[in-house]
Amino acid sequence: MTDEARALTGRPLRLRVYLDDRRWLGPGKADLLALIGETGSIAAAGRRMGMSYKRAWTLAEALNAMFDAPLIESARGGVQGGGAALTPLGHEVLARFRAIQDGAEKAAAADIDALRRLSDMSGRK
Repeated sequence: MTDEARALTGRPLRLRVYLDDRRWLGPGKADLLALIGETGSIAAAGRRMGMSYKRAWTLAEALNAMFDAPLIESARGGVQGGGAALTPLGHEVLARFRAIQDGAEKAAAADIDALRRLSDMSGRK
């Protein structure tokens, strides 16, 4: 997986950005976007994340419905083959979400390190 499409395992924070009470963007949707961009396929991106074909498509449709324009363009399979790609808006949304994640992690780094030190002192590992 590329840096952009890295799984969030090991990231110290898992953020969810609420656009309103029914629309949000979190690490799973961001990872799906990144993997669609990397693989050129909604199904392949879902497989890489360990989700079903139906779940990957449902999330892709939800992502497209969240904004004024689609984040993902897809073409049906068949003789010519199918595929999917991020639109320019999809790339921008993903970049902005990753920037929010990175900024929050940098801002919280000292406190996260302090929590880890306190946890290490508890003797439980």
